[in-house]
Amino acid sequence: MTARILDGRAVAGEVHGEVRQGVDLLRLETGVTPGLAVVLVGRDSASEVYVAAKERAARAVGIETETIRLPADCSEFDLLLEIERCNRDSRFHGILVQLPLPPHIDPMTAIGTVNPLKDVDGLHPENMGLLLMGAPRFVPCTPAGIQRVLVDSEVSTDGRHLVICGRSRVVGRPLAALMMQKHREANATVTIAHTGTRNLVSMCQQADILVVAIDSPKGVTADMVKKGAVVIDVGIHRVPDSTARKGYRIVGDVDFDSVMERAGAITPVPGGIGPMTVAMLLVNTLKAARLAVRTGEQSPYTSAVV
Repeated sequence: MTARILDGRAVAGEVHGEVRQGVDLLRLETGVTPGLAVVLVGRDSASEVYVAAKERAARAVGIETETIRLPADCSEFDLLLEIERCNRDSRFHGILVQLPLPPHIDPMTAIGTVNPLKDVDGLHPENMGLLLMGAPRFVPCTPAGIQRVLVDSEVSTDGRHLVICGRSRVVGRPLAALMMQKHREANATVTIAHTGTRNLVSMCQQADILVVAIDSPKGVTADMVKKGAVVIDVGIHRVPDSTARKGYRIVGDVDFDSVMERAGAITPVPGGIGPMTVAMLLVNTLKAARLAVRTGEQSPYTSAVV
């Protein structure tokens, strides 16, 4: 058996086209152009790459974007003041605080300062609560991207056992909340496995759909995968490779070559979930702009920062 490749780049291209049409229509009907502010603290190389990709994608679909760069040694208070400035700026319908942040800044405090109506990452406690209740405003981008790939690839999740390896606030927990909903694009039986899970191999082997977000290069191998399962690889890592032109190669959390021979379908790395995460950020930004137009204002929200 050789697994079917679930092409995230192709699905992301379709999403970009949909967002571009939505942006054009919004501008034509209201004169409003969606705006995205990305707040980047420090010079983390991976974050710089991600932010550059988000900027390119936003501009390509007609979303105006601005990256606000702060030094790595900026205080938490200074970051919160910058977020508040973006909250008040009517040009920005979406605000994204790029993670990770330097260790002296609490990410939950930063995320909680973002106006929840501009929280296009979907990580504000209010938006996470709405997701858990089954009435999401903004679904976090990676879980939303995973769901869209499954839907577009005609992978049914209804009643199937979906095992998520990883319980992060960004992927594992919101994905579980999303995929357990009683909805035709979800309705899965969801299990979350993590570092405290006993018999992890046995747990993974039960999965009809296995989502791997463990931040460990090639951490999931073929013996952990049920024959014919759908495998979604969220990880991305640079590993040294003297034979590669750049001196490294990109791999995921799944040992792709071995799992490819056992799974029924699999996302590649790169070209799988990464492009979908960026694409769903664009979806959320357009949605935030539409919400702002509908409410006629940017929201009366004020955080505790003064």
